[in-house]
Amino acid sequence: MYNLNIATIAIIAANVIASLKGFNDTGFFERYKFSIGGIKGGQKDRMLASGFLHVDMSHLFMNMLTLYFFADVVINWFGPIKFVGIYFISLVAGSLLALVFHKNEPYYSAVGASGAVTGILYTAILLQPDMRLGIMFIPIPLPAYVLGIGYLLYSIYGMKKRLGNIGHTAHFGGAMGGYVATLLFKPDLLVTDTMMVILLAVPIVILFIMEKLGKI
Repeated sequence: MYNLNIATIAIIAANVIASLKGFNDTGFFERYKFSIGGIKGGQKDRMLASGFLHVDMSHLFMNMLTLYFFADVVINWFGPIKFVGIYFISLVAGSLLALVFHKNEPYYSAVGASGAVTGILYTAILLQPDMRLGIMFIPIPLPAYVLGIGYLLYSIYGMKKRLGNIGHTAHFGGAMGGYVATLLFKPDLLVTDTMMVILLAVPIVILFIMEKLGKI
């Protein structure tokens, strides 16, 4: 049975309230969505506010459901304050990576808590890499670290191919934020789980090598 910590409830409530406002107020949605043009024009608050907006109820539901499943893992290890810290670090990291990779695309825009939620997911995987996670079309649950690495490799592919209407860059940046924050809060993982720390860093290294080589 999952327990909803007050910190998780507060984050879900903030996402629901902001998203419902955005659903019913186009001006509000347009003002606070992630927009390269708007951010370059001085509206830096979009980098944070956009993480609480969603395009529709299904988008909101899937992000909050994922958060619900993994929030307790992080809270049980770090407590609610560091959990909230990792959430916001991941959100900002996702926005920063999107800004870097799309800086020359003034019309690029995005919304959603996916970057922050992916950061919480990647933190949970780093803390408990042997968790078994299920995924559609694969009948047998797989170790969490396998799915984590696979997901980031898919995100790199999605960034390169511009797959779908999905903020792959924010997802990847969020995961990076969660990864770095976890090691800052629990540096002994570098000693106790060295191989897992290295394995989960592989997609991050691949991304920056590809970026340096101009392959993405």
